[in-house]
Amino acid sequence: MEYLVTMVTTVPAGTTEQEVEDVRAREAANSRRLAQENELLRLWRPPLGPGEWRSLGLFSAPDAERLEETLAAMPLRVWRRDEVTALTPHPNDPGPAGPTGPARPAAGPRLKGSAEFFVVFAPKDPAPAQGPSAESALQEATAAEAVRARELAAAGHLVRLWRLPDGDRALGLWRAADAEEIRGILGDLPLAPRLTTEVTPLSEHPNDPRPAHD
Repeated sequence: MEYLVTMVTTVPAGTTEQEVEDVRAREAANSRRLAQENELLRLWRPPLGPGEWRSLGLFSAPDAERLEETLAAMPLRVWRRDEVTALTPHPNDPGPAGPTGPARPAAGPRLKGSAEFFVVFAPKDPAPAQGPSAESALQEATAAEAVRARELAAAGHLVRLWRLPDGDRALGLWRAADAEEIRGILGDLPLAPRLTTEVTPLSEHPNDPRPAHD
């Protein structure tokens, strides 16, 4: 199972720069070990405020208990609080389905000079119109969305897609040249009129197992 972990670190007052560097070095070494063991899949930095120290991590674990053991053993955990979001498979996900799931086609090649974005999709109307015609229109748009997702994955824009715990929202990892391009891609999706989108630009993390320049 995959998990998105928001990690917020607060260094205690009075901590020396050397102590910080020592913990960071141990954290980097531990991250490399977790990546080799396929427990840490990706790391990013979201937009940060002044003095803020925050990371987003994609982890793999058989269950929440095992994930907590992994997070508790990370050197920075002594200064850090974690917020865990369980991710479940989305039918349009172009990435791996996990060890027990069916094989999925891989996402397309890395786009040269591209940036990465998290996009949260949520229903725009909690009470959509009812009736056979409305249901038929939704089914057609959903089918068209699946086709478009495969095209965008093959082009290297859609990397991963998950369902969030509430069941109504989805989280996607996307690649595009810039914010303008990702907005254009999202606006052209067949289901775009029915959804709201929340876009978070991501920047490279020094401990990311798959750096942005791959």
